[in-house]
Amino acid sequence: MPQSIDVAVVGATGLVGETIVQILEQRKFPLGSLHLLASEQSAGKTYRVNGRSHRVTVLSDFDFSGVQIALFSAGGSVSAEYAPVAADAGAVVVDNTSQFRNDPEIPLVVAEVNPDTVGDFRTRGIIANPNCSTMQLMLAVKPLHDAARVRHIQVATYQSVSGAGRKGINMLARQTALLLNGKPLDLAPDEPRIAFNAWPHIDDFQDNGYTREEMKMVWESQKILNDPDILVNPTAVRIPVFYGHSEAVTVETERDLSVEEAAELLAAAPGVTLKDDQAFGGYPTAAVEGTDTDPVFVGRLRRDISRPRSLNFWVVADNVRKGAALNTVQIAEILVKHHL
Repeated sequence: MPQSIDVAVVGATGLVGETIVQILEQRKFPLGSLHLLASEQSAGKTYRVNGRSHRVTVLSDFDFSGVQIALFSAGGSVSAEYAPVAADAGAVVVDNTSQFRNDPEIPLVVAEVNPDTVGDFRTRGIIANPNCSTMQLMLAVKPLHDAARVRHIQVATYQSVSGAGRKGINMLARQTALLLNGKPLDLAPDEPRIAFNAWPHIDDFQDNGYTREEMKMVWESQKILNDPDILVNPTAVRIPVFYGHSEAVTVETERDLSVEEAAELLAAAPGVTLKDDQAFGGYPTAAVEGTDTDPVFVGRLRRDISRPRSLNFWVVADNVRKGAALNTVQIAEILVKHHL
């Protein structure tokens, strides 16, 4: 294994980019040189990593031939333009946007679920990171799928505003402050009322009536589990929580699973923490377990009383950390250990 890896972080000043940098340090990733890249507006900011000061430089001026891994989290249009440039220069790209997730030549990886597909990066030099809501769902579903083959997933998401980046966080904070002080919201024409509300509209509507956020969960789940026959029926909702996505999930399996067996499978699954006591506080919540934590938490595990071979459960995870930044670094760790 290489002693040190030269890394570029694209979008280093964004919510996910900053978290990637923090996790690289926290997990003692074998960093050689670290290059923090962003737009001209963010250039010049400095971050301290491993006791050294690192200045943010302009992405458009960077030569990717000087790094082995490039971690992208700066939006789909940036990835569309610069990820192929980085890959052509010899860097392995791990991309956090939706730009490449549906490309059949590019692996879509959840580190604990399908790490064996990381090596497929050699076709295009790019690895895709799933949508944050798909990410946490897959960690909970995979052990059940391996044991009893999941045939149908019904999922409703309750997604925090940080899923929309700092803009979402600032929007909730501003709206809440105005309402608590008895002032009118004065919303922009395209600004949702999210304070003290639930907004069942994330991303653009598609021709079938589902939003793109919902369809991402369909496409990505089938690709990650390598099973195009799995039926996924999602509803995605934005709620007034700063960090942490929550999901109410029902899975139907080919072989009947008892609650006890499912609990054993989930408790043993990598990256999953089962918190399932039938008592006050005996289940995960976004503001507690889903904030600044690494695991995907599962609770409220029970048999579906409305149909056979089906289980219901509740899934919570930090959407910025595990849903994006941590998985990105975990993929980089797999690259270092097995492929570079």
